[in-house]
Amino acid sequence: MSSIKRFIAGVTCPRCAAMDRIRAWEQHGIRYRECVSCDFFEQLPIEDEATPELTTRVNQVRDEQKIQDVQPVRILDPGKNK
Repeated sequence: MSSIKRFIAGVTCPRCAAMDRIRAWEQHGIRYRECVSCDFFEQLPIEDEATPELTTRVNQVRDEQKIQDVQPVRILDPGKNK
């Protein structure tokens, strides 16, 4: 049984730096990817869901940022006159 090989949009090859030339597929618990422009080939084990996500500037929130983002909300009734 063969898995469908799919191209990954926007990915550049680590070897030849060609964009949109990497295709990936999974088979028997292993993730494969290869470049159709050069001879780059890589296989990676599929990680468990329990693996913690790496901290990046996108998913990292500073404590002072949490405090600044909290603001009370007042709900106004448009039917009431002052």
